[in-house]
Amino acid sequence: MLPRVGALLWAVHLAVAGNSVDILPSGPPRALHDEEILRVLARNESELSENFTLIDFKPNLGNLGNLTDEPLFAPRQDEPRSSWTNPYYDAFAEEIDRESRKLLEIIPAYDPGAGPVSSECKRHAAIFHRELSKFTLWALKMYDATAKIPSGLLNGNVNQLGDYDECVSVEGVDDIRGRYCLAYLQLDVDRSRPDLEHLHKLLHSHYAFRSNMTDPGHRVPRFSTVNWAVCAPSSCTSRDVEASLRHVVSKHTANTGLKITVRVDKEMCQVRRIEPLPTETVVVGLFFIGVLILCLVAAVYDHLELPANKIFLSFSLKRNLKQLFSLNRSESDIATLHGVRALNALMLILAHKSMALFFNPYVNRTAMTEYLGKPWTVIGRAASLYTDPFIMLSGLLTTYSFVGRLEKTGKLDVKQEYLSRLLRLVPTLGALILFCTYVMPFIGSGPQWNLVVTHHADICKKTWWRNFLFIHNYFGFENMCLTHTHHLGIDTQLFAISPLLVILLWKKPKLGGFFLTSLATISTILRYRVTYMKRLNNYVFFGTSIKQLFDTANLSYILPTHRLTVYIMGIFAGYLLRTCPKGFKMNGAVVYAGWTLCIVMSLGAFFGPAKMGAIDYVYQPVHAATYNAFAPIGWCALFAWMAFLSHTGNADGLISRIFAWKGFLVSTRLSYAIYLTQFPVFFYNVGQTRSAEYYEFFRMLFNLKELLWIILTSMVLTLLFDTPFQNIKNHLLKKEKRSQPSIKASKVD
Repeated sequence: MLPRVGALLWAVHLAVAGNSVDILPSGPPRALHDEEILRVLARNESELSENFTLIDFKPNLGNLGNLTDEPLFAPRQDEPRSSWTNPYYDAFAEEIDRESRKLLEIIPAYDPGAGPVSSECKRHAAIFHRELSKFTLWALKMYDATAKIPSGLLNGNVNQLGDYDECVSVEGVDDIRGRYCLAYLQLDVDRSRPDLEHLHKLLHSHYAFRSNMTDPGHRVPRFSTVNWAVCAPSSCTSRDVEASLRHVVSKHTANTGLKITVRVDKEMCQVRRIEPLPTETVVVGLFFIGVLILCLVAAVYDHLELPANKIFLSFSLKRNLKQLFSLNRSESDIATLHGVRALNALMLILAHKSMALFFNPYVNRTAMTEYLGKPWTVIGRAASLYTDPFIMLSGLLTTYSFVGRLEKTGKLDVKQEYLSRLLRLVPTLGALILFCTYVMPFIGSGPQWNLVVTHHADICKKTWWRNFLFIHNYFGFENMCLTHTHHLGIDTQLFAISPLLVILLWKKPKLGGFFLTSLATISTILRYRVTYMKRLNNYVFFGTSIKQLFDTANLSYILPTHRLTVYIMGIFAGYLLRTCPKGFKMNGAVVYAGWTLCIVMSLGAFFGPAKMGAIDYVYQPVHAATYNAFAPIGWCALFAWMAFLSHTGNADGLISRIFAWKGFLVSTRLSYAIYLTQFPVFFYNVGQTRSAEYYEFFRMLFNLKELLWIILTSMVLTLLFDTPFQNIKNHLLKKEKRSQPSIKASKVD
């Protein structure tokens, strides 16, 4: 279709020689005798073009006088920019014509004017071909920036991003600018041809994911779709590029066993951004600068001990840094939970990073999927498993706090609890939405930038209000602003009903225990049933389809009714931690049996689905349903048991001491911001990727530079928004408690 770039270097070398060297047989072209070649070779010498050349004619210009003293690529001084032309073409017209003809026989140029395109696109395409035949630099750049057929196709090197920067930098005659389009190609073969089907499987890297062009691609990669870069004149719209590319492809695939479907989305066609920043971006940028200044000024007041309002001092950078790195524990602190949170946060980062890596092109993508088609890759495939402990911890800590208040006062101030949660979550979430929607789209660029950054920002502009109401998880995974924040919606909805559940358990333990166990059982049955009936899979097995992943998310993973089991496990654990004293001693045999059971359950949850990661695995709904129903229980049981034993003084071994390490206090304070910032960092790097890399598992998965950026951005978000508003929350709630006799609070008895 669009052959190798190596021949371009050969042609340049040939041209640099300056002499007429017939490497190819002379005579008429032997291939591609159609209107495209005629258009390429046609040249209207009465029209003018930009004054650039690729060929260094300097060694051969001894007889041309002062021409040799002019800069090689400079315009003629007596001509305006709009009429620049190659100053050497007249002197070497025969040589240039011959060598450009031979180059285009070997590597035909993509024709943006082919097929049913607009008249302006067709006119600029004709100018492009005319100047390309003259080796004019801007036309050669446009030709060079377009993807060519590479080596390594059978090793999965099918995604060709061309040269993004070279394309968008093109400025040619008649105000022609380069438009970079990343086209989607769907390759299908005649299924009656086993030879073609085998090659198709290698091209698509054993179908690690199965996708269609219609699948949403901004958060889960369309692995089966080929990305192919095209550089065309800016007057050619995405519709024009799609029509011309479809026309060219159909000619080359006619009467073959290969069928290629072409699609070019408007958002995937880009030109160099020259317009000023939008007003809303400037306003949001000034807002962030203002918050930073506020934190610095508050730090000065705090350091000099100047009189100031406590809410103002809540933003003190000095005070918040001390608070972030403090290793002091509160009396009611459950030490091991910080290690549990840190472990699962790290595992979740690695799992999310694994998914982000599949967006990028690799020269060895087939070898990559063969390497990843091993049972041990369960570490990256079980992303859903690592979110369950956070829901369990939420139920545990909420219950631990609520029961403590109930035992002390016999009442629970629901209004205060809801207000406290909103002040804890909303400011930090709002800051990230503002940044990702109005600032992030303008701090980078790249072939997939509009797909993974700008497109997501456009979704946020329309649906941000759902996030602040914490109902965004009910509108579909693909339509969600900040897709990874679905956990906030689930957790907030479960928190909303937690006062009723906790009060019932506290007032009537037997009835409450039976009711909560029944709810947990129903939730488990729901997960099993919907997974089996709808053929879902919470485990990313080899060959899963993108549709199946989205269906799994929408029909099970992001619904609070399906995540209720582990939340109720947390409620039970929190209740026991509060009601059992720290000196509570358990029988050694019970402790040993509990450890054995929980370890077996956790290992089963983690390694049980390993065979589903094998490259030859065939989907079985029973496997998927069993995993979705019981893996969360087995994984979370170990952490709940560990927390209970450590907090009550029944375990003080090496594992407990590791998880209770004071350093994890810092990771706990950063955990909310880490959860929010990891995907923006991942997709910033995906959007910036310009070319294919050689895939190396450990180097790419354990990217220390990227991890440091996640930690750094998390610290910024924590220090500027999370910690200040927690300080404000504490100040307001203490103030409300002091004036409580004169305030009639909303209470649930």
